[in-house]
Amino acid sequence: MSPSRWGPIRSLLILSPILIGAPYLALKQHYALPAPLTDLNDPHTNLPQISEARILGFAKHLSEDIGYRTVGTWEHALADEWMVRQAKAVQRNCEAAVVATGRKLECEVWRQEGSGSHRFDMMNKRLYKTYVDLTNIVVRISDGTPEGKEHAVLVNAHLDSTLPSPGAADDAISVGVMLDCMRVLVNTPNWSPKHAIVFLFNHAEESLQDGSHLFSTQHPIASTVRAVINLEAAGTTGREILFQATSEEMIEAYSHVPRPFGTIFANDIFSSGIILSDTDFRQFEQYLNVTGLDIAIVGNSYLYHMRKDLVENIQAGVAQNMAENTLALLRYLSAAGSPIPTLTTYTRPTTVFFSYLGHFFIYSFTTAKVIYTALLAASIALVVATFQAPAPNGKRHGVWAEQARGMLAVVAGIVGCLFVPNVVAFIMSRVLGKAMSWFASEYSAIVLYAPAALLGTLLSQVIVGPVQEHSILTALLLLQAGTAWGVQMLGVGSAAIFFLSAFPIFLVLLVNPLISGGTNEISLLTYALGQALPLLGGVLLLVPVIEVFVPLTGRIGAEAPADHLIATIVSSIGSLALPLVVPFAHRFGPRALRRGVVYASLVTAVLIAVFAMRAPFDDMHQKRMFILHLENITTHEQHLHIADADGAPGFELLATDIMNEFVARRPGATANTSSLELTPVVMDDYNSDWDPLYPFSAFLTPFKVPLAVDPAYVSPWTVPGNGFTISAVNDVKDLNAGTRSLTLQISHPGLIWTVVAFDAHVLKWNLDDNPPEEYARHRVKEASFYGKNTWNIDLVLKLGDGAGGADGALAVNFIGLQEKGMWPGKKAVKEQGGVAMQLFEELDMWIEEKTRGTVDALLLGCVAGVVTV
Repeated sequence: MSPSRWGPIRSLLILSPILIGAPYLALKQHYALPAPLTDLNDPHTNLPQISEARILGFAKHLSEDIGYRTVGTWEHALADEWMVRQAKAVQRNCEAAVVATGRKLECEVWRQEGSGSHRFDMMNKRLYKTYVDLTNIVVRISDGTPEGKEHAVLVNAHLDSTLPSPGAADDAISVGVMLDCMRVLVNTPNWSPKHAIVFLFNHAEESLQDGSHLFSTQHPIASTVRAVINLEAAGTTGREILFQATSEEMIEAYSHVPRPFGTIFANDIFSSGIILSDTDFRQFEQYLNVTGLDIAIVGNSYLYHMRKDLVENIQAGVAQNMAENTLALLRYLSAAGSPIPTLTTYTRPTTVFFSYLGHFFIYSFTTAKVIYTALLAASIALVVATFQAPAPNGKRHGVWAEQARGMLAVVAGIVGCLFVPNVVAFIMSRVLGKAMSWFASEYSAIVLYAPAALLGTLLSQVIVGPVQEHSILTALLLLQAGTAWGVQMLGVGSAAIFFLSAFPIFLVLLVNPLISGGTNEISLLTYALGQALPLLGGVLLLVPVIEVFVPLTGRIGAEAPADHLIATIVSSIGSLALPLVVPFAHRFGPRALRRGVVYASLVTAVLIAVFAMRAPFDDMHQKRMFILHLENITTHEQHLHIADADGAPGFELLATDIMNEFVARRPGATANTSSLELTPVVMDDYNSDWDPLYPFSAFLTPFKVPLAVDPAYVSPWTVPGNGFTISAVNDVKDLNAGTRSLTLQISHPGLIWTVVAFDAHVLKWNLDDNPPEEYARHRVKEASFYGKNTWNIDLVLKLGDGAGGADGALAVNFIGLQEKGMWPGKKAVKEQGGVAMQLFEELDMWIEEKTRGTVDALLLGCVAGVVTV
């Protein structure tokens, strides 16, 4: 099977079972889910079992019967009542089981209610949160003894949903998982936990983790928690992934689940901060100082925080998989022999872990260093032992000179593989104006950029010139093994990626002389064996990465280089998946290589033309648009604010159409509509119009246009006793000390998610003990239970700094969301939503028809102003 007998086409046909079979096997493994079960009990054993039907029933009730459970809304309060009933039902079931069997089992229920504040830095922005009378529902299952309650594992999900989403997956499915796990545990004969399990149904995650902060800082049993399992969702399909693990003991615990899915690579990515997202895990780690696991459903995250996060769009088997894995974790961690009692102190893990071919592998960094060092040493020895000096044009090269030539070819291949896809990205986004044309399908990105990556690899080899095939293979082995060793020595567990690629190359080079009959002759079978595992592992790595990052590009801002980001991901992971492309390119000589460049160029050009005709969005992969109807009760103006968070073309044109249709033609508009302009707005820390979405608002590209106001209009937000008011109470100036002490009192009946922003030199406040030691911009966001309309900030200000001058006058920007002014969440009470909802109903229908369902618009009625106190 030498190149003299097999040309490139025939060779590729021979290798096709590997080139097709390995990705097929990887995809089959990636998408493997258990069959969803309906029965509450196993029909054969009559023992309780996880029921996906029951879990999805809970999710459907929360997301569709109750609806949009935004913190502070009536629906949020309904979900709170419903959850208390469910917890009490579990308690009654538990008590009945104890009476019937005498088991050592106790179920306790708390409805925690409390107020507090915390600092929440995000995206390099200092932010403060405050909340009033928020709630959590807590269930503790134990053996009823003080010893059994001394150490506990906490499992958490959040009941609330975010502003534009009913939240079936995020996070109602996790709520259903926890409820069904409780049922199975309580109804399992003879089961009794050695260590307690605390089920926390926290009620304010989307408002920046207020519920988990409340539990961690104020609940009486919080101090007994030794480890956390946080259940989340940023998608609706596929296996849930372990993306954050903070101790070796918890990683070991996770290895006992029936279908583990997680890698140190995902852990490293999330820990790096590249993904600008966070979960309740942050609060538990910060305030309880506990270890744990952060687990989330991430497939099809196009629906994350969107209207179509509905049960009908959750893939069959998703809930079954998550619940069975969670149940296995809880059984293991609550049983005798669990590591839970030892986790009073813990250290960050130095553990490599990954799921591969249905198995979960764990080994320490120390073991990794030994293995990778041994591989590198063995690779060097193999290269020296098998080296036979080629003599091109009669000139011989030494072993390391030849390896240098091979390494040049490999490195050039990597550079070309990265460079040409980014050229294609530049052409698509900057030259043709067709950015994000791959957005509607994760695999579209591979289709567009993989041929370009191949073109770059082949083109680089034409530039490098002929190099012996065997030399490139051995140089590739040394680079892969050396990189694995070097990266691991830096303490980065993701070095395993390079090891998993280098090891099979080492093995096939070791046995190649037996297969081919000579050292320098490389058999096609050597390629088949050497490429199989890297391709399998590369696809297993690439698929979840693009599942996360392709949808993410729809919300990271128009200025972000989305096309370049995706091109780089596809090409870099592609080069890891197909490491033998470079030596294979030299197998058939320069003429075949140049022909390959021509073919790859043609394919790349055709794909550019095809993708230039594609629309980036469709009805299941929608563009996210943000629209505010903002009433300023200080200036008595009203504006329509329109923004998006992606770099796809066409947004400004759509915003202009909205302006022409819904501003120029509205009753009361000026006759000269040609004077209307779509005004771009600078998005910085001093733009308070978008403060309800701060700090995510930094990603937005906003425009605004004035709305006509009926002269007879009387704002309900200025009616005495019912308006949005800010006042200073307990106001004392100490001229000798140069300070002003006051309580800033914010009253906001009918409004939620209020935000105040002001400039001052704060010496002391009740938010934390560390205000900035300078005159600065401060922003405080509120989220409270339904009907809680007042909150306060205690301040001590330094006089004489900034615009306030010596008298300490404080200008406060304020804004809030109308509780009944959010579309479509408040569609059922649209008549109570005022002028904002009148506009939104018509606007939403127009957007649906105009864009053919390719836009999901967040429509918020806001009230804002500025007051000096």
